[in-house]
Amino acid sequence: MALEDVKGIGPRTVTLLNKLSIHTVEDLVTHYPFRYEVLQRGNLKETEDGEHIIIDGRVESVPILVRFKAGLNKMNFRFATASGVVGVSIFNRAFLKSHLTVGSGITVIGKFDKKKNVITASEIKLEPLSNKVKIEPVYHLTNGITNKNMSLYINMALLGCANQIQDYIPSYLQEKYHFVNKRTALNIVHNPPSAEKLKEALIRLKYEELFAFMFKINYLKEENKKSRSGLAREIDHQKLDAFIQTLPFPLTTDQQKAVEMIVGDLESNSRMNRLLQGDVGSGKTIVSFIAMYANYLGGYQSALMAPTEILATQHYATLQKFFANFSIRTCLLTGSTSKKEKEKIYHDLASGEIDMIVGTHALIQEDVIYHNLGLVITDEQHRFGVNQRANLENKGYKPDILYMSATPIPRTYALTIYGDMDVSTIKTRPKGRKEVKTIIKKNDEIPEILSLMYEELKLGHQIYVIAPLIEESENTDLTTVNQLKDQMNLAFGSKFKIDIVHGKMAAAAKEVSMNRFIQNQVQILISTTVIEVGVDVPNATMMLIFDADRFGLSTLHQLRGRVGRSDLASTCILISNNDTKRLEIMAHTNDGFQISEEDFKLRGHGDLFGTKQSGDMTFKVADLTQDYKILLQAKEDSYQYLLQDDNNDTLKKSLITSIVHS
Repeated sequence: MALEDVKGIGPRTVTLLNKLSIHTVEDLVTHYPFRYEVLQRGNLKETEDGEHIIIDGRVESVPILVRFKAGLNKMNFRFATASGVVGVSIFNRAFLKSHLTVGSGITVIGKFDKKKNVITASEIKLEPLSNKVKIEPVYHLTNGITNKNMSLYINMALLGCANQIQDYIPSYLQEKYHFVNKRTALNIVHNPPSAEKLKEALIRLKYEELFAFMFKINYLKEENKKSRSGLAREIDHQKLDAFIQTLPFPLTTDQQKAVEMIVGDLESNSRMNRLLQGDVGSGKTIVSFIAMYANYLGGYQSALMAPTEILATQHYATLQKFFANFSIRTCLLTGSTSKKEKEKIYHDLASGEIDMIVGTHALIQEDVIYHNLGLVITDEQHRFGVNQRANLENKGYKPDILYMSATPIPRTYALTIYGDMDVSTIKTRPKGRKEVKTIIKKNDEIPEILSLMYEELKLGHQIYVIAPLIEESENTDLTTVNQLKDQMNLAFGSKFKIDIVHGKMAAAAKEVSMNRFIQNQVQILISTTVIEVGVDVPNATMMLIFDADRFGLSTLHQLRGRVGRSDLASTCILISNNDTKRLEIMAHTNDGFQISEEDFKLRGHGDLFGTKQSGDMTFKVADLTQDYKILLQAKEDSYQYLLQDDNNDTLKKSLITSIVHS
């Protein structure tokens, strides 16, 4: 059934509906209200000025019709109710005049103007309503379609396509949860008879949407397992344990668990596809080095790709330190590597003379050929595009894949965006790391903040200063990098070195500024969020974040993670006159996972990492911030349903077909 087949929908309306991404009848009947107006049957004495009212009564005077230009009209009449007589005005309902005879019983719904004693009606029912409460759906609209039009189109479609609505919940689950059928649920959602019935219908539709989604995720995960024949290695556990014993610190419980899972993946004949997520400073990097060593013991090359040259260089220096007493051949490949060095690295990689390589996207250039790449690790994986990650994976024959992320992901989001991956999480912090103290200050407390900064600088420590903007704008009074540089120069320029770094700088200039700060040639670094991830400067003990209310909590937590990288006491100062209640979450916890859950509730799932994720979930009725329990149940149920061996199940075939063709 096409949209044009629905009674009342012509070519012009189809064009308007298309603007709302409604292209099929199924799109139309699942164009759910974004909110509901609940109108309680009231009386004139208890209704405040400007409030909506639903009230029964009788027509007391013959309606007077006033016509305006362009086909507009207005009708006025007097209306007698149990709580008094009131005037009623209604626009563009001239066709009702013949039905509004004196003495006829009707129900008026509208907004009450107490001073004028007039109800401006949005709707008139020609018989008294049986319910004491009216729940009105309110839809997203476009110019040319009214809320009443939309409701009419949807109800006409429900009447005409009753047998064509696909139900995605297996019958045994419908019985288990006592769900009404889908058509009934849709009817209730668009025409709610009561709040209780509406709640039941919404739960049913949310479950169905999440069930179908998680079925797809579970199906893809199972298919990946089948097609993921990988490189089964023989790993000498005595040598691996001996390397772990050489580390200058014991592994935390979470690190040990992650290592066990990764080594198990490397030894199995299924290809690893694992996300290693951990809070800032939780020790993911050493886990990745242990994975590289296990892969080396299995006879294969490893590649670790970082998003920036500074981070790649940092990783390489740490790698060299840990493997200094081992006969392992390592190298660093970045955009700054000289042409002569690159040619040697290309040769040594292809011949197998290099065991481990660390680098930036230079690792995936066309000239780079690996001898037997067995393990690919991407750090801060969400900073790379899908194609970049795939290019590195394709450099080897079915290499195992390990993604790392220091951006804690809420459980709900991990279930969906990483639903086809195995996930290892590191929560416990290594010993010796002190929690960063976080305090909130207002703009008029700058003199006190400058004093705190001076105390740190006198101790020989370094400071980050974060601004939300690079340049001043006519439309905003937010603090900029350049403004802060002038202010910091005024306060400290005679005694300490100050520099800036931001996203609009050329990559080479940015690297120079960052390296000067790393080497303590600069004591105060003023920056935008470009320093959010990866930079490790143990001597940096203080961070100021101006206009902190402009950042998401997860971003603030990532920024804060740049200090507290040693056993030195560290402080993060959030400066804002606004939204300080939300910022209090930062002051009360250093747990990135707890913060990400709060951020998820506040901001939803669309922009957790600052840029919209590709394949971002867009649900029509479900809301992951509120429907987590339904999601978990749908995940479990859909997996059990997937495992059932029934070749004649038409619903399962339909779901799988939709996955294959999506």
